[in-house]
Amino acid sequence: MRILDISVPLRDGMVVWPGDVPFRRHQTVSMACGNDYNLSAITTSVHAGTHMDAPRHFIAGGATVEQLDLSPFVGPCRVVEIANPLAIDLGDIERLDLKGVERLLFKTQNSALYERPEFVENYVGLAPDAARHLAKIETLKLVGVDYYSIAPFGSAAVPVHEAILGRGIVALEGINLREVEPGDYELIALPLRIEGSDGSPVRAVLIQR
Repeated sequence: MRILDISVPLRDGMVVWPGDVPFRRHQTVSMACGNDYNLSAITTSVHAGTHMDAPRHFIAGGATVEQLDLSPFVGPCRVVEIANPLAIDLGDIERLDLKGVERLLFKTQNSALYERPEFVENYVGLAPDAARHLAKIETLKLVGVDYYSIAPFGSAAVPVHEAILGRGIVALEGINLREVEPGDYELIALPLRIEGSDGSPVRAVLIQR
């Protein structure tokens, strides 16, 4: 069995979505200062790094993190590679065999962007028509993209999230698939149980048996 960590490390100075609260870890108790133990505190957006969107993120009255069924976050998963440098469009989706797929992760050129020290606006996301097509796949429970949003930067964010989250599909964002080959795996990407939250950081791993 091989475990592939597809999470982005949470660290001071990391890239976050423009306008979001930056991640910060600070030492509140330190053995270096003569204390008996070390203790840290963090401040962060719940959408920092590798994270999931609950429906409440874009759907008024939608489910919050602790209200979600956990089954979408654990189970068989397919990783597909999209070469389109602009967007994951309807044609890209229609060329895929997604019969019976429950969890779908898109590997794009985005995974190389994590090396950049600044947020990159022209990343690859789902086009609205592609998102609406995915929402019609009855078996689909989770969709993931390898940058900080499943939607392209700008005006497409609302229709893409409404299509995916409105159908109750989990959006897994900020995954790093640079070292992952397309194929079938098992996914574990559990959110923290944050009451009332519109999202949560996750530790996402793929298991290859």
